[in-house]
Amino acid sequence: MTEKELRKKAMALPLNPGVYIMKNKDKKIIYIGKAKALKNRVSSYFGSHSNHSLKVIRMVENVDDFDYILCDTEFEALVLECSLIKQHMPKYNILLKDDKGYNYIKITKEEFPRIREAKQMLDDNATYIGPFVSTFSVKNAVEETLRIFKLPQCNKKFPRDYNKSRPCLNGFMGICCAPCNGRITKEEYKSAINDATAFLKGGAKKSVEEMERRMYEYSEAMEFEKAAKLRDRIKAIKNLEEKQKVVSINVPEEDVFALVNSSKKACFEVIRFKQGKLVDSEHWIIDSVDDIEQARFDLIERYYSIRSDIPGRIAVDGDITDEDLLKEYLERLREKKVEFIHPQKGEHLSIVNLCIKNANEHLAQNQGRLGKEMAALEELGKLLGLPKPPEYIESYDISHTFGADNVAGMVVFHNGRPMKSAYKRFAVKGFDGQNDVGSMNEVLTRRFNHYYEDGADSTFKILPDLILLDGGQPQVNAVLPVIKKMNINVPVFGMVKDNRHRTRAIAFDGGEIEINSHRSAFTLVSRIQEEVHRFAITYHHKKHQKSSFTSSLLRIDGIGEKKAKALMKHFKTVSAIKEASVEELAQVSTISQSNAQSIYNYYRNM
Repeated sequence: MTEKELRKKAMALPLNPGVYIMKNKDKKIIYIGKAKALKNRVSSYFGSHSNHSLKVIRMVENVDDFDYILCDTEFEALVLECSLIKQHMPKYNILLKDDKGYNYIKITKEEFPRIREAKQMLDDNATYIGPFVSTFSVKNAVEETLRIFKLPQCNKKFPRDYNKSRPCLNGFMGICCAPCNGRITKEEYKSAINDATAFLKGGAKKSVEEMERRMYEYSEAMEFEKAAKLRDRIKAIKNLEEKQKVVSINVPEEDVFALVNSSKKACFEVIRFKQGKLVDSEHWIIDSVDDIEQARFDLIERYYSIRSDIPGRIAVDGDITDEDLLKEYLERLREKKVEFIHPQKGEHLSIVNLCIKNANEHLAQNQGRLGKEMAALEELGKLLGLPKPPEYIESYDISHTFGADNVAGMVVFHNGRPMKSAYKRFAVKGFDGQNDVGSMNEVLTRRFNHYYEDGADSTFKILPDLILLDGGQPQVNAVLPVIKKMNINVPVFGMVKDNRHRTRAIAFDGGEIEINSHRSAFTLVSRIQEEVHRFAITYHHKKHQKSSFTSSLLRIDGIGEKKAKALMKHFKTVSAIKEASVEELAQVSTISQSNAQSIYNYYRNM
C-alpha cells in the first residue's frame, strides 16, 4: 500500500483501545503498539513526518500494511501488546535480550580444592552451590570468599606447585595463604575450604557464629595461632558487611532503574536489592530514544517480561508515561501491591544516582568516552531542561580594546571535550566602538548564514545541541531574535561570571540558574567559559598587534597597505623597520628610494 492508502485505512479505524500490528511487504511483523484510541494513534504515522524521529520515519517507510485487534480497555491492550511482542520480537520495538543463564559456585574435588564460578553443572564429582540467576552475585560471592579466607586466586595447580615458588603479590600482601610457598599445610587449607563452603551455603551470620565458637575453644586450649586466624576471618566478614551497608537500603527488596540517553545510543541500567543488599546489576545499550518517559514505560515492562521476580518497590530516575497503567500491569503479574517511587532526597536518591552513574559509565565505554564527561553532560542537560544531554556545544565570546579591533571566538565542545577542528574566529565588521550585544548579534547571524549557505563538508552545517554565550541576559536577548528569525531551533544560555571572573550562574530568557551546587555541570561550564575566553582574547591580541604595527606605517606619506605589508613581510617587526637604513629599506620590493627616505625620516623624528 502507498502511504496515502495506509492513512485512508487508518482514518477508518474506530476510536477504541487496541493493538496495531505493522507489517512490511513480505508480511513480516516489524512493529507492535498499543493505543487508547486506535484511529488517532495509527493515523499519526502516515502523513506529515515533521514530528517523527528518524527511527519512526524508517519504520513507516517499511510499512506495507497493518492489522489491528480491538480490546475493551487500555489495560487489555497492554497485556496483549506484551504477549505479541514477546512472541514476534519485532525489529522496531525496544527489545531487551535475555542473555542470562544459570550460574553456580563450584568447589572442586582435589587435594587442594578451588572455589570457582561455573556456568553449568558437570558430572565431575565437584560440589556445586546454586543455581543463581545473577552472574553479578556469583562473581561477588566468589571474590569475597577467596579474599576473606585467603584462598588462592591464581591458576597454579596444587599439589604440583605446592612449596615450589615464591608467593605472588597477593601472598606478599597477606590476602592469600600462599600454598605455592608452603605457608599452609594441606589440613589447614582444607579447614579454610570447609569454612568458606559453610560461609557460602549458610551466610555470614551462621558462619561467624560457628567460627566464634571454635575461636574460643582454641583460646581455651592455648592454640592462639589457630584462634588468631579465625579472629581475622571473622573481622574480614564483619568489615565486608560494613562496606555493603554503603550500598544498602532499609527495605526488604527494591529494583532501581535509570535511563541515560544520548544522540545515538542510550543505556538502560537496573540495580537490584534483596534483604536490603545489592545483589544484582544489569544494563543494556539500545538505540537512542525520542520520548524518554515512554521509553521508561516500555523498558520496565520489557524487563519484567524476562525477569519474573517483581519487587514491592521500584525506584525510577524520572517520570513514566501512563505510570498507573504500568503499575496495574505489574501488580497483576506479581499478585501483590507494587509501588513506584521517584526519590528526591535521602538514601533512595543516592541509590538512583549510583544507578545513573553506572549507566553513564557503560554508555561512555560503548561510545569511547569518559564516564565523568557523560555525567557532566547529563547533569547539564537536566539542569537546563534539555530533552537530551548536549553532546555538541558551541560557545561564543567577544573581545576588544576599548571598542577597537572587535573580534569573536567560537569554540566547540563535542562529548564534553574541545573539538578544535571546529573552532572559528570572527572579525566584527558591522560597526566600530564598544558594543558587545551588537557584536554578538552580528556574529550569530553570520554563523547561521554559513549553516544555510556552506557546503556539506563545513562544520557550520552541524547544528549545536546548545549555545553558551560569555555574558548574561543582554547577550541572550541579542541572539534569541536572530535564531528565531532564521528558523533555528537551538537553546541559548549565557554564562554569568562573579566579580572574580569565575562562573557563577547560567542566564536564560527570563532569569538565572545557579550551578555552583551541581559540581559536574559547573566544572564543564567553567571549562567552556575559560576556553572560549582564551580563544577570543588570543585572536584579539593578534589582530590588535597587527593593526598597531601597520597603523604607524600607514601614517607615513606614500605608504599604503600593500607597501606596509611588504615591509612587515621583509623585516618581520616594526622595531626592525625602525632600525633599518635607507639602503636596507629600499631593497624591499615596491619600496622606492623616496619611500625609504620617508620611512627613515619618520621614525628618526618620532
